[in-house]
Amino acid sequence: MSIIKWDPFRDLLTFREKMNRLFEETFSLWGEEKELISGTWSPAVDIYETENEVVLTAELPGMEEKDIQLKIEDNNLVLKGERKFEKETKEENYHRIERAYGSFYRSFTIPPAVDRGKITAEYENGILKVRMPKKAETKPKEIKITRTKGKSKE
Repeated sequence: MSIIKWDPFRDLLTFREKMNRLFEETFSLWGEEKELISGTWSPAVDIYETENEVVLTAELPGMEEKDIQLKIEDNNLVLKGERKFEKETKEENYHRIERAYGSFYRSFTIPPAVDRGKITAEYENGILKVRMPKKAETKPKEIKITRTKGKSKE
């Protein structure tokens, strides 16, 4: 018998998945297609840090820049917008609708090391990349140690 290390986050993720399935099953009773078309969704986001900046990337496929809002509110970076369902064909002609449509709202706390005045964003091929440069005084700085002249204690 092998020993398995307990991971509390795995239990939380399992619980979350079960709750999501419960809600999906409950609300699908009122018309699955309608919920999928007009439901809310949340774009996937990655946040990473380099020596000089914090970078946030968000997946927003099928959207245009004009449908995306990015702003700073208090100490938060707010990303919101809406992906609209384009009715090129009649709804009854669809066999399956899996892509999510509707409005979204994401909020992220801006780290204190970020220089808010220099935040930039670029959008290309459905990927929004927000660059948040760090303030100069918060970057690590190496201090050179010099030997003092004088008598050594031996």
